[in-house]
Amino acid sequence: MTEISNDSLEADVFARDCSSRGALQTVTGRWGSLVLIALGESNYRFNALRRRVDGVSEKMLSQTLQNLERDGMIVRTVLEAIPPKVEYNLTPLGRQVADQLRGLIDLVQTNMPAVLDAQSKYDHR
Repeated sequence: MTEISNDSLEADVFARDCSSRGALQTVTGRWGSLVLIALGESNYRFNALRRRVDGVSEKMLSQTLQNLERDGMIVRTVLEAIPPKVEYNLTPLGRQVADQLRGLIDLVQTNMPAVLDAQSKYDHR
């Protein structure tokens, strides 16, 4: 594994080589956001999480979970059972990110009448 020094990390998200862009893309992507919000509600096993995040394919959920685990947002725990079962839960960092996303989602959902009105006006131009 290659060690990365903090001195080499670019701190400007607008810079091409910013180290946060990959994690930001995972978190703010369609499935990453929904997975983090769902795991903010409760720990989930894979199939239960797939049911909670309606519309996500098995492949995309698996890929999203791997990316979130790699970025330190979630923990994958293998439960002792026959057959083995896997559960996903948020890390402290994942909890902080999920809380911020929850605020954004609440803001958007609360303002959906204004969004729908704006969309209607735009579409009629």
